[in-house]
Amino acid sequence: SCQTHQNNNITHCWPYIFSAKLPAGHLFDCAIACRVFVCVPSVIEKKNRKTMLKTILSTHILPTVRHHSCGGLRHPAKLYHHPVPQRCVHTRTKPRISPPPKLKSSSTDSTAGISPFGWGLLIIPATTFGLGCWQVYRKQWKEGLIDELERKIHMSPVPIPDDLTALNEMEYQTVTVRGQFLHDQEFHLGPRACIQHGDSHTAGGLFSQKEASIGFLVITPFKLEGRDDKILINRGWVPKRYLDPATRPEGQVTGTVELQGVVRLPENRPQFTPKQRGAIFMYRDVERMAAMSGSEPYYLDATVASTVPHGPVGGQTRVTLRNEHLSYIVTWFSLSGFTTWLWFRQIVRGKSF
Repeated sequence: SCQTHQNNNITHCWPYIFSAKLPAGHLFDCAIACRVFVCVPSVIEKKNRKTMLKTILSTHILPTVRHHSCGGLRHPAKLYHHPVPQRCVHTRTKPRISPPPKLKSSSTDSTAGISPFGWGLLIIPATTFGLGCWQVYRKQWKEGLIDELERKIHMSPVPIPDDLTALNEMEYQTVTVRGQFLHDQEFHLGPRACIQHGDSHTAGGLFSQKEASIGFLVITPFKLEGRDDKILINRGWVPKRYLDPATRPEGQVTGTVELQGVVRLPENRPQFTPKQRGAIFMYRDVERMAAMSGSEPYYLDATVASTVPHGPVGGQTRVTLRNEHLSYIVTWFSLSGFTTWLWFRQIVRGKSF
């Protein structure tokens, strides 16, 4: 009991210390006491050992037992000085500073839940944007082509080259030829409307103004003077009622003539246009005309100056190139911008109309 411990009665406390009722902390103290007792040199007499044991019990064991019996600490080793020196190591750790959290952008959060189908819809604005860029290139190309044609048309006439293959690089350029027409091998191209040049459309009274909307072009082989070559020349336009050469004998020029013509290249067959049959052609099929007449596949449009009274109206060269690429550019880029805005509104923001 605590009263017995306070009287320091070793005789009564000894059985209590080594009884089975001691808690774990008390047994630890006993082990310390025994270790100190064993370490006493053997030269000490037996009675001195007994005295030393009593001293240990009174100075180390009993205060600890008394403290624990009164509700003290559970670890008695902290109440007395341990005979073995110990070094106290105090470690000071630096405070761990965690990095600031990364802020996610709103764009990342807004696009995180987009499905593959939603991303696939971006093909529409991307495709229309690409078409707009392509139309910008086409517009630049078309403007350059128009400038080149205007330059060739206003160039001074040159003699027809000895090598006729050079005509393939001279489209819309005016050349001068001299030779004879072969009227018996005449072809007709049409129907076509007449390109009028002032008063020349009447061709010396050959037709009236009302007849200028329906007619045909007269294509006649032309043998070059001093050469065995023959080429095709579009003499001009005649009304439908004068399609037969016999109805316009005054316009059938004979003998050697000199005239100027604009170089034209073959024309591809338009879509849904039937194939050529007979001597009437629906498009400028130079290869077939040359094969039927035994001529070289080269074609000239006679200028308006070659027009003779009661003959075909010359100057039927149409130099018109459509340049509507600017409207296409506006259309495609507008569609690209609208579909991009619509995709952002419907897919990213999830808003509906």
